[in-house]
Amino acid sequence: MGDLWYDTWHNEFWQTVAGRGITILAEVLAVIVVLLIFVAYVTYFERKVLALAQLRRGPNVVGPFGLMQPFADGLKLMTKETIIPAGANRALFIMAPMLTFTLALVGWAVVPFYHGGAVANINVGILYLFAISSLGVYGIIVAGWASNSKYSFLGALRSAAQMVSYEVSIGFVIVSVLLTVGSLNLTAVVEAQQPWWQWLLLSPMLVVFFISGLAETNRPPFDLPEGESELVGGFNTEYSAMTFALFMLGEYANMFMICALTTMLFLGGWLPPFGWDIAFLKWGPIPALIFIVKIWAVMFLFLWVRATLPRFRYDQLMRLGWKVFLPFSLAWLMVIGGVLLLTGTLPDPQ
Repeated sequence: MGDLWYDTWHNEFWQTVAGRGITILAEVLAVIVVLLIFVAYVTYFERKVLALAQLRRGPNVVGPFGLMQPFADGLKLMTKETIIPAGANRALFIMAPMLTFTLALVGWAVVPFYHGGAVANINVGILYLFAISSLGVYGIIVAGWASNSKYSFLGALRSAAQMVSYEVSIGFVIVSVLLTVGSLNLTAVVEAQQPWWQWLLLSPMLVVFFISGLAETNRPPFDLPEGESELVGGFNTEYSAMTFALFMLGEYANMFMICALTTMLFLGGWLPPFGWDIAFLKWGPIPALIFIVKIWAVMFLFLWVRATLPRFRYDQLMRLGWKVFLPFSLAWLMVIGGVLLLTGTLPDPQ
């Protein structure tokens, strides 16, 4: 009788506001902790990939195989002094990296790691992510202006122009995927059963999305906002210690977001690759692990590009965004719509 009462109370408690709040808080903490660990170790992974490309060893002193290097870097940044320039706007100077870091985290609220495995499984998940990514430029602009430095301000202006330029192409790519799916829900996008020819039709958009993602996250060869040969260090020239670390955490978290979006829109999310219908791959945590492996595979491409290609000139960057990607993505969007209309496979909106 006591066990029955406890089970009834226990089940009823999790349906209350307090129970739901605790559940959501636990989910948020789980996502943030895992993401921060990934962000810490992608710095180690990046160093190892660059070392491999340049015939070096990379981190190998702190801990076995250098695995404790990210924690050593974090400890160093936490113990250093945060220096604020005399002419800077102190409030905005400190707020800018916090804004960048916060916006990099809140986007993960709608990312499903498996079927229904999102903190907020909303029907407009893609619109939410697009809105959050658009807000990310404000942290960089505020940092450049508040630093009271011409180098920082020029870097911030570069970043703003660059992010706006490539967000247009990313928007057309996302619309083309939604056109084949008929839903803004990320779970529905992943689980949409598309014939092989539709994936082939979307493959040019995958290339556009990946390259635009490099520019959107200010990664090489499009890291013009941090061009040390012209701008010393770009928008974060005057930053040090934990304020600098928050910018770096935000940048790598945004890289993971682009990798997750690439995986969800084009690579099947948590579904087994090549359409394999194997029961084991659908059991327990396996779908989430498949999703994570795909994210890290796309991340490897991000790092590989950095090790391979030199930095673009700024005019080349703008020309690629406005004169190549924008007209191509718009034209290909119309091609996709026409093919879907002619084949009668245009989905009903959900």
